Amino acid sequence: MKAKLITDKSNIAYLSDFNGSSGFMLLAGQNKYLFTDFRYLERATNGTKNGIKVEDIANWKKILSKHKIDTLGIEESNLTLARYKKFKKISGKIKFIDISGEIEAIREIKTDEEIKYTLKSQSINEKVFIEIKKVIQKWYVQKSSTKLYEIDLAWRIKELSNKYGANDISFEPIVAFGAHSALPHHSPGKTALKKGDIVMIDMGMKYKDYCSDMTRMIFTAKPTKRQTEIYNLVLRAQLEAIKHIRAGMTGAKADALSRDIIVKAGYGDRYGHAGGHGVGLDIHETPALSVNFKGKLKTNSIITVEPGIYLPGEFGVRIEDMLLITPRGNKNLTKISKQI
Repeated sequence: MKAKLITDKSNIAYLSDFNGSSGFMLLAGQNKYLFTDFRYLERATNGTKNGIKVEDIANWKKILSKHKIDTLGIEESNLTLARYKKFKKISGKIKFIDISGEIEAIREIKTDEEIKYTLKSQSINEKVFIEIKKVIQKWYVQKSSTKLYEIDLAWRIKELSNKYGANDISFEPIVAFGAHSALPHHSPGKTALKKGDIVMIDMGMKYKDYCSDMTRMIFTAKPTKRQTEIYNLVLRAQLEAIKHIRAGMTGAKADALSRDIIVKAGYGDRYGHAGGHGVGLDIHETPALSVNFKGKLKTNSIITVEPGIYLPGEFGVRIEDMLLITPRGNKNLTKISKQI
C-alpha cells in the first residue's frame, strides 16, 4: 500500500490543527495518523481535528506494518538529510518517493473560513499600520526633537500586533529609512529618521495562524520630482497588474503585467524580485508571481502583488497589496491608501 509521510509543519497544521514542535503525520488511505512524543500526546489528543488518530512516535513501525505499507511518499523539500536517514532507519524496507508540493497544492485554494481569517489578519495589519503612521506624524510635529529609529518602529509593530488581536506577526517587519529603502529586505537597525526621508514599511500579522502582508511608503516631506516619478511608475505597474489578474492566468503572465511596464520605463534591472506570492498559513506559499512559475492562478487563492524599484544609495519604492482570486477576476483585500 502507498501512504504519505507529512513533515512540513504548516501542512501538519492544515491537516490536523496540531502546531507542536515535534510531530509528523501518516496518511494511509482514509486513515490519518498524527505521531508525536510524550510532551505533546495529551495536547494532540484533545486539540486535533476529528478523525485524526494520535500515536506515540514509538508506534510508527507498528502502524506501517498494520497497513502493509510498502511505498511512502515524503516531502523531500522539507526534510533534512539527517531526518531523511532517520525515517529510512525506522521504516524498514519501504520505498520512498517524493510528494513535495501535493499538500501545498490543496492549501492553495482557500476555504471560506480561511478567507475570513485572512481578512481579519489584514484588518489587524491595517490598524497597526495606522498606529505606526501616527508615531511618525507625532515625530514630525515634534520637529525631530526626539530620535526615532528603524528598530523602534519594528518593535512597536510587534507590540501593537498583540494589542489588536494577532496571535503573531507573519514575518519580521521591514522598516527602512532613506537610502535603506533601496534594500528590498532591509533589517531595521539604529538608523534615525530624518525629515525628507522616504520610509518603507513591509509588515504582516497572523490571525489564527493565517498571514497578511502589505508594503507602504511614507514620505516625511514633499516628495522630490524623482521620488514622485518612481513612486507613480511603481503604482501604475501595480494597478495595471491588479486590473488584469484573474484565475487561469499563469504566475509568469501575472508577474509580467507589472514587470513589463517597469522594464519599458528603463528600470528593469532595478526590479530584481518576484512580483508576488501566495499567502496562507505561510507568508510565502504557492503560487508565485514569477517569470519561472508556469502554474495557473486558481479561484479562491490569495496572492500579493508587489512590484518595486530600488535605486542604490538613493531610495526604493515597493507597493504591496493582497488579492483574492475570484471567478470574475480578483478582489483587493488591502484598504490602506496608496496615494502619495
